[in-house]
Amino acid sequence: MRWEVHGEHPLYETPWVRVRSLDVEQPDGTRCDYHVVRLRDVAVAAAVDRERRVLMMWRHRFVTGTWAWELPMGLVEDGEEPAAAAGRELEEETGWRAGTLRPLLHAEPAAGITDARHFVFRTDDAVRVGEATERNESDRLEWIPLSRVRVMIERGEIVSSAALVGVMALLLDLALSADGGTVTLDS
Repeated sequence: MRWEVHGEHPLYETPWVRVRSLDVEQPDGTRCDYHVVRLRDVAVAAAVDRERRVLMMWRHRFVTGTWAWELPMGLVEDGEEPAAAAGRELEEETGWRAGTLRPLLHAEPAAGITDARHFVFRTDDAVRVGEATERNESDRLEWIPLSRVRVMIERGEIVSSAALVGVMALLLDLALSADGGTVTLDS
């Protein structure tokens, strides 16, 4: 069933967020005013080392008042490719530079209310090039063993949707590569 959009007008705008009112027609023919949030895309970098650890940042998110582990991530700038943004964010936030970036997935975290897309990339050959240049992101970086990630999720130590999607995609990618590309689900 498809909803039709007959028009859109702005309610609020900043460089980071745009709130819009859409004139939509639902499948049953009912028309209504529907509010959406238009956001810029986010690029996420999952750097993995030879010891099967992922580079994560301990972050405070003042909006929710929470502390948690996150992957390096940030907004995709106008005209920038998501992979380039993931590499840029990794270097700015951690001081590590990706050699190659391979796409893991893209996700739409709240498709019923926002058009934001999160693009997750994996790098296995990041090299340390210096200190982080972005001083407002995190003051604690750690290479986390992938074997600990599931427990960290269960404990609520990884809560950001982009970080959760990223580490879960990374774990699935590792499981698929270890199993020759197939995963068997127990019934």
